[in-house]
Amino acid sequence: MPSQQRTVLLAAPRSFCAGVDRAIEIVEQTLALRGGPIYVRKQIVHNTHVVADLESRGAVFVDELDAVPDGATVVFSAHGVSPAVREEAGRRGLAVIDATCPLVAKVHAEARRFAGRGDTLVLIGHSGHEEVEGTLGEAPDQTVLVESVEDVGEIEVPDPKQVSYLTQTTLAVDETADIVAALRRRFPAVRGPSSKDICYASTNRQDALSAIAGECDLVLVIGSANSSNSKRLVELARRQGTAAHLIDDVTDIQPAWLTGAETIGLTAGASAPPGLVEDVIDHLEPATVIEHETTREEIHFGLPATLR
Repeated sequence: MPSQQRTVLLAAPRSFCAGVDRAIEIVEQTLALRGGPIYVRKQIVHNTHVVADLESRGAVFVDELDAVPDGATVVFSAHGVSPAVREEAGRRGLAVIDATCPLVAKVHAEARRFAGRGDTLVLIGHSGHEEVEGTLGEAPDQTVLVESVEDVGEIEVPDPKQVSYLTQTTLAVDETADIVAALRRRFPAVRGPSSKDICYASTNRQDALSAIAGECDLVLVIGSANSSNSKRLVELARRQGTAAHLIDDVTDIQPAWLTGAETIGLTAGASAPPGLVEDVIDHLEPATVIEHETTREEIHFGLPATLR
């Protein structure tokens, strides 16, 4: 279809959240104060463009601490780390700057509290995700990971009256609610966090996309392949019956996707730079861009004391 007839429905909120803004600023400030190289364990946030930009400024991304020289400065990513990683950093004499998102840190604190009262912890999340690995490390002998409603039926616990649940912060709200409901059926005494673990940013981006997805012929979600919250947005649009694709940037857009797509929904995961949204709009050359804002985010997280 000629682009002159195309409409882009732009979901808002989209792109960077407060935790991502904070994590990126932590690396930038550390580079400015201490100079490079600054080591970062794992990707600071799950976005290839963010990582490449920080690498160009002197950040060195490593998978594990054994790649960090003794006594060097290391930043922990926004996804958090296990106590074992913190202990290793201490033994190695590493100068640690912690960029863990405060909302992930909240889940870690809940894990310690629930484990401390003797509960079995059911962690709802995706196996292998860095945030999940960090949370599992808080009480590995008391925590069981579930990824689906079906997994709930397989759980074995010492005392069904002492069960708590936690969730990864970047899950699909509707799917997680189904898993929690299954947990409540299986363990009527199960206890959860005082406030939801799925973060405001994941929830808001899902709500914003849900409001427009049904009106679209195609949805494009900007985000990297390892971004959990971005992948959940693609799945959400598809559950509403709309074709949807995850793209890192404009180079991933396939011309065939655009054939017959008169109305295109556009959003970006919480770790995707806002400039990529403008690039996609320029590429699509729509006749009309309509922003649909479901809520306004005004949350800000301060920097660690070491950088203030």
